Amino acid sequence: MIGTPTGDVSKQDQHLEKRLGLNDRLALIGLIDEGTRRSAASSPLVANLFDDLLEVVDSTVSGAKVDLLQQDGPTGGFKVFEINSDEGVNLGRLNMLYLKKPIPCYYLVYVEVAAAFRHKGLGNMVLKAFREFLVKKSAVGILDNIIPREDPTFDIYRKLDWKPADAVIGGPPISAEGLYMIFLPPALAEKDLQIPVRRLIHHLKRKRTAIDMRDNELMVRRTIEEFKELYSALLTYFANEMESGEPNALMRFMFTRFVTKLLKFRRRIGQLLGYTGGESLLQIALSPEIRSLPVKSHLPEEMADKPSLVFGDRELWVRLPEALKKQPARVIESLPNCRRPRLLAWLAKQGKSAGDALTIGDFLDLGFDPTRLKEITLEGQDYIFERVQARLIDQVEKQRTFLDGIKSELDGIRMRNARCRMNPPLLVIQDRGNGYVLRRKVQAIHWEEAVEQLQSNPGLATLNESLSADRMVISTVREAARWLGSCLRNEADPHPDQVNYFVAWDLENNRPKISVDPAGACVETIWIS
Repeated sequence: MIGTPTGDVSKQDQHLEKRLGLNDRLALIGLIDEGTRRSAASSPLVANLFDDLLEVVDSTVSGAKVDLLQQDGPTGGFKVFEINSDEGVNLGRLNMLYLKKPIPCYYLVYVEVAAAFRHKGLGNMVLKAFREFLVKKSAVGILDNIIPREDPTFDIYRKLDWKPADAVIGGPPISAEGLYMIFLPPALAEKDLQIPVRRLIHHLKRKRTAIDMRDNELMVRRTIEEFKELYSALLTYFANEMESGEPNALMRFMFTRFVTKLLKFRRRIGQLLGYTGGESLLQIALSPEIRSLPVKSHLPEEMADKPSLVFGDRELWVRLPEALKKQPARVIESLPNCRRPRLLAWLAKQGKSAGDALTIGDFLDLGFDPTRLKEITLEGQDYIFERVQARLIDQVEKQRTFLDGIKSELDGIRMRNARCRMNPPLLVIQDRGNGYVLRRKVQAIHWEEAVEQLQSNPGLATLNESLSADRMVISTVREAARWLGSCLRNEADPHPDQVNYFVAWDLENNRPKISVDPAGACVETIWIS
């Protein structure tokens, strides 16, 4: 059995190696948070994943070559360059779109290199191949550059003869959203292309929505395939546990992490421009054996470093129960789940109580991870622990610093007549591959869940119809986000989209807290955290 010290481990590893390719190993490692990989690499539970990995990656990159693929589908005009190793491992791709008018042109949509193979020259390699392709086709190349001029990697464009569009059209940059870059092949270098290039950029701006929609479709399709391959790799890696019917802690953790990432992707694609759900996630069907696994949201103890207080109120830390300070993940994960309206409705429908253990199948049915928020009472005060991945702890600290910096500016401000309050992190504890963020519990729910309740809960239909409460919530959050955007002082500040907004809610009766007066109705309070 994998991770078991008995038996001929080397033969097991060799057998596993034949079934798991490099991309499979990298995908499984990707499920283990970056903040814990150093300790995980030395764990006997996963040592075969990390064994000689850096050497294998370097060897794979050294044998990489660029292949031109055919047009994607009968329509759309998308073409792709792929970076593949001698063994057929896909390392990255370049997506481009062919445009005939007003001048033959290939628009570079984006270059993508897999995370494990970045900073090894592959991006430069594929751009060189794209340049050679443009020379051969005698076509203009154009891209919407997102690399600042002062960034060292901007020099890649200069060395490959790309130039800002204003150098061709003879004026200031034509796009306020970015800096278009142009490549002119030798056959066109001496021609006056000022007017055609200007028209080309205007044409691209008009087609941008359609381009983004098509690109989103391709991204969803590829990502679904990657999830299917990852699921297959997990089944292979834990084949012995599956056969024996004895899932270990690592197996439960890895499948739980897989499903939470899948659910996050499901939420994201619903917001993509033009995405209609044509590439259904129903293609990823988990077996009954996997669906029935009890969830495990933290690493096994033998794979994690010692717990630590990352930042926060040390006096509050001292007052925490000793058991929690010694084993934070274990104690916090055993706390009651936050009683969110959506969870309570699901539990009632399933005939379950809040104390019942949840399975991976429950996560899929719910559509979210209800164990991410935990309730705790300390010295008569109610708090919430929020679990985040270890790699996001720095972002939480930036949010705390930013919110502390604008606290005085928030005093007395109202958003669409709603009072505005802050609920910043008080403590962040790191343990078992996670960060646990402690905040005060407030009588509020996340604005997206509030809108969902107002639009789908029959008991709130009359209220929503009479007051347009869902639109009231949305407009209040937008106003708060605009205000936060005006407070940004530097690039290190979190974007308003990275901050969470909660609206006042009567949790016991599952109703929004709305103030009504002669001036109209408004959300009672909006919380920023």
